[in-house]
Amino acid sequence: MSTHRYETQVRWTGSTGLGWDAYTREHTATAPGVEQAVGITTGESKGDPSVLNPELLLLMAASSCQMLWFLDVASRARVDVVDYRDDAVALMPLDEEPVRITEIELRPIITVTGEVSRERIHKLVDTAHRHCFVANSLTAQMTITPTVEVST
Repeated sequence: MSTHRYETQVRWTGSTGLGWDAYTREHTATAPGVEQAVGITTGESKGDPSVLNPELLLLMAASSCQMLWFLDVASRARVDVVDYRDDAVALMPLDEEPVRITEIELRPIITVTGEVSRERIHKLVDTAHRHCFVANSLTAQMTITPTVEVST
């Protein structure tokens, strides 16, 4: 049985010597062989809202995985998808222990060409969801509410 192995490196430098209020939360994440580094910070009040945080990255991963699997199954089904946009949302209630992302809603707007029923697209969305590695790894309740548009 083969296993895919993923490796990353997270790096932070600074000083926590002056306490919780004083240190920077910004850090970088890289992966061996990948030239792109991602800047990350915390999602709480000490983070820079213009920098990605782990919660956003988790939501992006779930959305991206769903999209990539959908494009895969659509292409195999000979469905011509010409646009896919997902306005995803994650909820993390702070008053429930343990604090975690409890709900993820993916809301893709899928534009297709040709003769294809909305029912068929919905079935392909469900098939993609069953294959999505990220969704299968999460405990959050995930819903997918697709909107299908037909381009002429």
